[in-house]
Amino acid sequence: MKSTLKSLTVSILTALAAALLKKHQPLIIAVTGSVGKTSTKDAIYAAIRHSVSTRKSEKSFNSDIGVPLTVLGLPNGWSNPFLWLKNIVDATFTVLFSKRYPKVLILETGIDRPGDMSKLTAWVKPDIVVLTRLPSVPVHVEYFGSPAEVVAEKMKLVEALKPDGVLVYNNDDTIIQQQLPQVRHRAVGYSRYLAADFNTSGDQTIYTDNKLAGTQFTVTHRDERFTIKLPGVVGAQLVYTCGAALAVAAELDIPLAAAAAGLQQLAAPRGRMRVIAGIKGTTLIDDTYNSSPIAVEVALQTLREVKHAKRKIAVLGDMLELGKFSSSEHERIGVLAATSADILLTVGIRARKIAEAALHHGLKESSIFQYDDVDRAGRELQALLQPGDVVLVKASQGIRAERIIEEVMADPDLAAQLLVRQEKAWKR
Repeated sequence: MKSTLKSLTVSILTALAAALLKKHQPLIIAVTGSVGKTSTKDAIYAAIRHSVSTRKSEKSFNSDIGVPLTVLGLPNGWSNPFLWLKNIVDATFTVLFSKRYPKVLILETGIDRPGDMSKLTAWVKPDIVVLTRLPSVPVHVEYFGSPAEVVAEKMKLVEALKPDGVLVYNNDDTIIQQQLPQVRHRAVGYSRYLAADFNTSGDQTIYTDNKLAGTQFTVTHRDERFTIKLPGVVGAQLVYTCGAALAVAAELDIPLAAAAAGLQQLAAPRGRMRVIAGIKGTTLIDDTYNSSPIAVEVALQTLREVKHAKRKIAVLGDMLELGKFSSSEHERIGVLAATSADILLTVGIRARKIAEAALHHGLKESSIFQYDDVDRAGRELQALLQPGDVVLVKASQGIRAERIIEEVMADPDLAAQLLVRQEKAWKR
């Protein structure tokens, strides 16, 4: 019964959202990929919001219910049927009587199972599609026959572009490059390594008093160069999100100087490589929103390159929804962890493979700690910490690794402001 009510609610809100799009016809920017969707969506919003009326997906609203909620400008009703009924009433009123609507709509689009993107593109026809990255083993692959099927499902969004639509893509991604010959629309690339329309370079971590403080890099487009400085967040993923944002701004005829100025005000989404002060004079890198092999790889690379750390500690939890690739991918991450961290804590049954591989590739047994319980991991990490340590915490959403950050952050009273999944529904 509960499933039936959910399906009915999704169907009603989707129909209302489609009607609202038809009525107001905003320019639609749709962001998809296996990593970096939320950060890219937020960067695009920061780059263009001062130049054009814009709405973006809140948090990570990218599902069959999240996208309609974004289009309609409504909140999540969680498990409260009365809130969902109110949403339907409010949406109906909006469709019938609204006179104003944002000129630009930025939608984050994700998939869980085969057919998800086809359902979305039946009613959403984007003007611009942004492809972030398509790794060889994407999250949610356990519901598909192969990684290639995940790629094909995501590429249906590109196929749904309007006739004069534009693809903005990560030119460093080899899987995306393989898809380009099949793309009929104009394509604009951004990159960190290979030549593209928008190139980022010179990325470096900023330190204040020998502690992590942020990231700085330069974006070049033809004869224009802009230096972007982002406090409180680290990692190579930032150069891609901002490169994509400037590429989108250019397609909207927004001066790049104005777009770059907007990016200077970008605040990283919660749980995505955010720098947070820890207890005992430590520094935390909070990457607890979710996890996938390529995202862990990038996070560990960032940890490996950190300077001025007394010790580097990686707290890595299960990566979920990897299906038959789960064991091999956890082992691969363990090999990387052995060269990136001085101390490794793992959380979850699957993450034991990370610990085993790290041990076999040189990390001392005395430096490896394994837990099945996230709360115990947080408590024992607290006892391990020493002044000057830098701690990376990353796991899939189901592990709830934000609890570890809350356990060891210098000011836990700020948890509601800084950490993911702090809403009452999540706390329950």
